[in-house]
Amino acid sequence: MADALSDAGRRAAHSVTVYRGAHLRVVSGANLGDELSFAEELQPDDVYALSPAARPMRLAVLPAGASPFRIAAESDLGQPGADLHLDACLTFMSGDGTITEALLLVATTAEGLVAEVCLMPLAPMLPRKDYALVGVSRDTALARFAQAACVSFTGGTMITLASGAQRAVEDLRVGDRVLTRDDGPQELRWIGHQTLRAVGAFAPILIRAGTLNAARDLLVSPDHRLFVYQRSDRLGAGRSELLLRARHLINGETVLRQEGGFVDYFQMLFDHHQIIYAEGIAAESMLVDTRTRAALPAELSGQLAGLLPRHRSSDQPELEVQETLLQRPDVAELLRRSSAG
Repeated sequence: MADALSDAGRRAAHSVTVYRGAHLRVVSGANLGDELSFAEELQPDDVYALSPAARPMRLAVLPAGASPFRIAAESDLGQPGADLHLDACLTFMSGDGTITEALLLVATTAEGLVAEVCLMPLAPMLPRKDYALVGVSRDTALARFAQAACVSFTGGTMITLASGAQRAVEDLRVGDRVLTRDDGPQELRWIGHQTLRAVGAFAPILIRAGTLNAARDLLVSPDHRLFVYQRSDRLGAGRSELLLRARHLINGETVLRQEGGFVDYFQMLFDHHQIIYAEGIAAESMLVDTRTRAALPAELSGQLAGLLPRHRSSDQPELEVQETLLQRPDVAELLRRSSAG
């Protein structure tokens, strides 16, 4: 059981950043002094504050089509293999009127008892700042969890078509033939669009022109994986083909998180998970898995049974670079030079 869980976790786990529920306490309201609990015990209008001792932690999750999920072996907290319930989407309002959404995750024991409560903020939360609980929704939690994992291009991104022509992502239509790295021209099966606040998990990553040999500035969702072929292994990954998440390349100069305002996100879906070309950079299309499927519209439900195995077989998680190799400020320039020769 443990070996199977470990193997599944290496291939399918999603890592999310959370705070322990014990580090958020009610500073005003009906539950004064209580730490964050599961949804049934929460009281609207209670005001919470994040402890100065709170530290963001990595929670590795093996998602399923519906809650509960399971905690993966490499998680920083929780018992590997334990059930993890996506309890609710919480909405907080701070004193200046800022709205902050967060997902409430509850780990349980084999007997069904609460073992750990975690909060996954979808926007930054600061210590000593007041957060009044103004909404608790169980209906939207799964969709928000899925949206945070979807790889998305922003409006205006130029996509390479099968003909070699460039077209803005928002102007693409179902049936358009797009150039892919591995399977040549492929028809676009679906394109999604959401307008979201550009904060936290939804703040896009800006990759400036010239970085990774981009033709123009490229703006993508934080977990969007980019494909890099190294002619020389300057990174020390032990292979020439790499997949790297955009957020791991942030250096404050040529790769930046772009916070503030709103962002138009577009998802591109093919029969298989593909590497396509956006502003000259090889980047992945949407991957349908047990987490992201909740972000797809109901009219695609009939196709999901076929899409899941095809996307699972065409994903290449073994190419994803360990985050420890990317913890240096010159990674983006190093990769640009290694891919150029």
